[in-house]
Amino acid sequence: MALFLPILALASVALCERPVVHDGDSIRCGMERVRIANIDAPELPSSPKCHTWPRSRYAWCDYTLGAASRDALIVFLARGPMMIRRTGIDRYGRTLALVSVNGIDAGAWLVDHRLARPWIE
Repeated sequence: MALFLPILALASVALCERPVVHDGDSIRCGMERVRIANIDAPELPSSPKCHTWPRSRYAWCDYTLGAASRDALIVFLARGPMMIRRTGIDRYGRTLALVSVNGIDAGAWLVDHRLARPWIE
């Protein structure tokens, strides 16, 4: 049993060589859909959260800032190898993960640049 725990710990950390950014807090790593943990970025115009009534209480429908957040995340992730540290699964079945490049946390970087806010549920 002692050998099993380190293997699980290693499985929770992974290198993502070709991330594809969906929006300011969601990416794909291969077939895995990853939601950056602990942040919320503004929605893009395609988000159904902003087009339903009543609108989701969590929806942040600033489309200009949403595009800026997505574009900044693309540039940030291009700086080096992207690592994900899985922390769970969200209600949509996406992997929740801390994402970093060269040791810098992507979520904290987006919050520091006012392109996302801390996620408080």
